[in-house]
Amino acid sequence: MGQAAKREPAQHRLRLCWTERAAHKPWEGIDILYRRTLSFLFLGLIGAAVAGVGLVGRGFFGHSDSEIFAPRAPSRSANGNNASSAYPPKDFRSKSTGNPEGQILFGDLHVHTTISFDAFMLNLPLMGGEGAHTPADACDFARHCAALDFYSLNDHASNIDPDDWRRSLESIRQCNALAGSEDAPDMVAFMGWEWTQAGLSPEDHYGHKNVVLAGDGEGQVPSRPIAATAGGVAAHPPSVWARGALALQSGGRMHDLARRWTRISGMEICEDDHVRSLPDDCREIAATPADLFRKLDEWGHDSIVIPHGTTWGIYTPPGSDWKKQLADANHDPERQTLLEVYSGHGQNEVYRDWRSVKYAEGGAKVCPEAQSDYLPLCQRAGEIVRARCLAVGESPSECNFRAEEAERYAVEAGISPQVTVPGATGEDWLDAGQCRDCQQPAFKYRPTGSAQYIAALSDFSDIAETSDDENDSALGQKPKRFRMGFIASSDIHTARAGSGYKEFRFMTDAGQRKVPEQGGIVGSFLRGPKDDPIAQARSIVEAKKKLSGLQFFETERTQSFLYTGGLAAVHASGRDRASIWEAIKSKRVYGTSGPRILLYFDLVAGLERHPMGSEVEMANPPRFEVRAVGSFDQLPGCAAENAGALGAELLQRLCRGECYNPGDTRRSISRIEIVRIRPQSHPEEAVGALIDDPWVRFECPDDPNGCTATFEDAEFDSVRRDTVYYARVFEHPKPTVNGAMLACRSEGDDACVETDPCQRGEECLAPDEPRAWSSPIYVDYKPESQTQNGAES
Repeated sequence: MGQAAKREPAQHRLRLCWTERAAHKPWEGIDILYRRTLSFLFLGLIGAAVAGVGLVGRGFFGHSDSEIFAPRAPSRSANGNNASSAYPPKDFRSKSTGNPEGQILFGDLHVHTTISFDAFMLNLPLMGGEGAHTPADACDFARHCAALDFYSLNDHASNIDPDDWRRSLESIRQCNALAGSEDAPDMVAFMGWEWTQAGLSPEDHYGHKNVVLAGDGEGQVPSRPIAATAGGVAAHPPSVWARGALALQSGGRMHDLARRWTRISGMEICEDDHVRSLPDDCREIAATPADLFRKLDEWGHDSIVIPHGTTWGIYTPPGSDWKKQLADANHDPERQTLLEVYSGHGQNEVYRDWRSVKYAEGGAKVCPEAQSDYLPLCQRAGEIVRARCLAVGESPSECNFRAEEAERYAVEAGISPQVTVPGATGEDWLDAGQCRDCQQPAFKYRPTGSAQYIAALSDFSDIAETSDDENDSALGQKPKRFRMGFIASSDIHTARAGSGYKEFRFMTDAGQRKVPEQGGIVGSFLRGPKDDPIAQARSIVEAKKKLSGLQFFETERTQSFLYTGGLAAVHASGRDRASIWEAIKSKRVYGTSGPRILLYFDLVAGLERHPMGSEVEMANPPRFEVRAVGSFDQLPGCAAENAGALGAELLQRLCRGECYNPGDTRRSISRIEIVRIRPQSHPEEAVGALIDDPWVRFECPDDPNGCTATFEDAEFDSVRRDTVYYARVFEHPKPTVNGAMLACRSEGDDACVETDPCQRGEECLAPDEPRAWSSPIYVDYKPESQTQNGAES
């Protein structure tokens, strides 16, 4: 009360002062009122500006790339061009059981739009990208640029918000609605997503897997995709004020980026409950493959799971091993039926005995020695530091100490050894970490994720121990094994499904992209501060004080290991969805590095033929037949019907004026190779000795009508082991994007003393052999007394 009483006279005196001044000097009162009004207006404008920046930073003026979901072009049949499937010469048509017509259809089961956050970032104009690549683009490109028979959408589940999911599904449905007759559509579109998992250690790493759904109708599709994480780097954006400032400064796609960051980071995580009891708008997480398979079972929809990028070391920790995925329900043989052996990110096929890291007794990580066909990154880290140290005049003993320290730091850095040597460029690292004798390998190759290694593995945890000389099949005890078919895909991030029909760099994920200089918000998101090339390494702990997020990924040399995409081929009885899906589920599939090579691989048992993907039990030596026909030479440009369907503007934007445009001449097959793998018969059996690559090789005549080879495994009945066989066929070399990878220059005994990596603005063409991989045929040994007619399926 006392304080109030004291305030009232003061307020009263103020009112009197104001009244007296206004009465005696009215202009001063007006001036005070004016200045106060301006102050209020100024404060109001500041508040409005702050609110406006916040609004912009939350993406209020941005758009989602999924908003453009409706395909804009009619079916090929509407333009008189529905014949996209491949029929070989009559005498090459398959005689395989269940596929009398020999119809081969080509597709792509790994397609990203810019709904995927990495695709969004890579396609920003400031990175040299083209901007948005939408679900509608995927359909139009697949149909009219690539002339595919089928494709699927596989955006990263951790980046898909509820609107994206709903619109992507609608895009697939509309794409199918334009396809013509359900019995013979010009193309079939499948819905799917990518489960994108990357562990920080070998123990918790499982890798990336695509989920593809059989149907797209009501009751055939989950209410939301199942992710492995809560959103990755996209879930940890800059502040709303920084996003708003960026969008106001640059406009355009930066408004869309602000919206993307806000939508991804704002989604709530679903409770760990039954999938059908969860809300549609939460982010559903499956941390392991076992969790993923369980959730897919809860939905109950027909689907397949396709691992990919299994040797890609850019995200796979050194020491990771696929053998742990045979255990603890982390493999579902009913769903995980296919393996991607090649994509635009390289091949994952071949096994090698070298490793990027070794383990001493007690589990300590050790840097392996260099070999003629492999230079570990940790060894190269030591070489760089030693050379710098000697160059500044330090003693050899001091420099050797620093080199050993650099090796240790590089080993401890996991997937990011390059950050432990400050100021080292891509050229400094030479070809360290790469498979030197592989064709189009994945970057930083991890052989314990290769298709050959995976096929050779056995898990004996559920069966009794046997002696080393006893065959598990003969005893009727079957270890767990992977029995997947082989496909290839594009893994393209520009919605260009089936991008490998012609060799142009814009058909790869390298495109003509650049990484912005460090300093801006986007540049800082991708590139760390520039370091001076000092003569000492730093630990990963020290590196983390300066770097974060995507800055730990090596981007410079990666550009030389991005290729035009591969294709999945199916031996189907018809063009319709059900026929394609039945062929996929039966593993009557194969992969190519892009060209539409025709490939047949059969086990011949009397009058019966068992096609690629079959599982057979027999006692007698198996006999096989391989038949292959080369792809058509490609004519430049696009056919008239492509332009008529898409229109000039869309034709140029999507296809860049280059379509699948076959001529009348087929390329010749140069050779056929057979790979034989005898899976482990006891846990300690070394995998390298079980893989014969190649086991048999056949040179082919220069004949555009194809090449045929027959062979028998005469050792099968004496060795008495389960055996895996697959065919690999080659065309003659042709100019290929990144065919030379880093283009190493050798000198004496040094395999690589200098590199010439692909630069922005170059096509980077070098000779390489187009090829195709059949799905394996899995032949289990079973004594003749237990078989009928020598073979059982």
